[in-house]
Amino acid sequence: MKAAVISSPGQVGVEAVADPTPGPGQVVVEVSACGLCGTDLHILQGEFAPTLPIVPGHEFAGEVVALGSGVRDLKAGDRVAVDPSLHCHECHFCRMGRGNLCERWNAIGVTVPGGAAQYTAAPAANCVKLPEHIRTEDAALIEPLSCAVRGYDILRSSLASHVLIYGSGTMGLMMLELAKRTGAATVDMVDLNEDRLATARTLGCSNAVTTADVLERPRGWEVVIDATGNAGAIQDALSRVGKGGTYLQFGVADYAARATIEPYRIYNEEITITGSMAVLHSYERAAELFAGGVLDPEVFISDRLPLADYAEALQRFQAGKGRKIQVLP
Repeated sequence: MKAAVISSPGQVGVEAVADPTPGPGQVVVEVSACGLCGTDLHILQGEFAPTLPIVPGHEFAGEVVALGSGVRDLKAGDRVAVDPSLHCHECHFCRMGRGNLCERWNAIGVTVPGGAAQYTAAPAANCVKLPEHIRTEDAALIEPLSCAVRGYDILRSSLASHVLIYGSGTMGLMMLELAKRTGAATVDMVDLNEDRLATARTLGCSNAVTTADVLERPRGWEVVIDATGNAGAIQDALSRVGKGGTYLQFGVADYAARATIEPYRIYNEEITITGSMAVLHSYERAAELFAGGVLDPEVFISDRLPLADYAEALQRFQAGKGRKIQVLP
């Protein structure tokens, strides 16, 4: 089969690789669509170097075409979206119900071959069947949505909170949609990309600006979310949290990124600084929300390219063009 392969830092191409076969409890999925995200860029940069070479792609959906032994609840022809999380279920954090912090953490498309391919293997337990009205290609959005749902699990934001989100790419826009669903009083968006800000306005944010300096909120925001991973944005975002407020590090920053904090201010103003890592008990709920129309795929998916153009898709994403970029194997 054909698959995108990141062979070494900075090197990616599409080549022929062996077809996957399902092990016990696994299925093989014929991939309909695979989304790109910031994690793919980190893999390309070599930040998960021990996993290279790797077939990337952890946001995908498709059709079951083969079953391993012991699979009971799926059959060939079922359309599914796939949670890429591979927890060991044995370590301390897994036993504590915190599988996203697993000491042997693995994920499809990060440490084992992923969905940027014609076929990929996945545990049957990670597959969620799709209702009839959902297009298979659109369902690749469920994985990033499940990360956003996990972020809101961490936030536990109150009704009528004022929310400030840095970054109006796919993840920032998903956080906007969930903020509206969870009863935010206002949701302000900050981004340097005017095209992305235009989309945020279309989705009904309160303000879409290139700097929070122009926003009138002298007491700060109850909830501030970074969805960029950019060190400069993170530094500015930390300064915007109001007394008693919460800052969520949601964007994936480079390992080398640094920000300065004031411990006295955290103490004196009772500020909470927290993070959200991947997916935890949130994939099924994201699938339910997606089926209920929480996102409009036509707004969120800006580019659909053939698998052969995977390198170009990465370049578009890295350049900040469009919103969610997918490849269609």
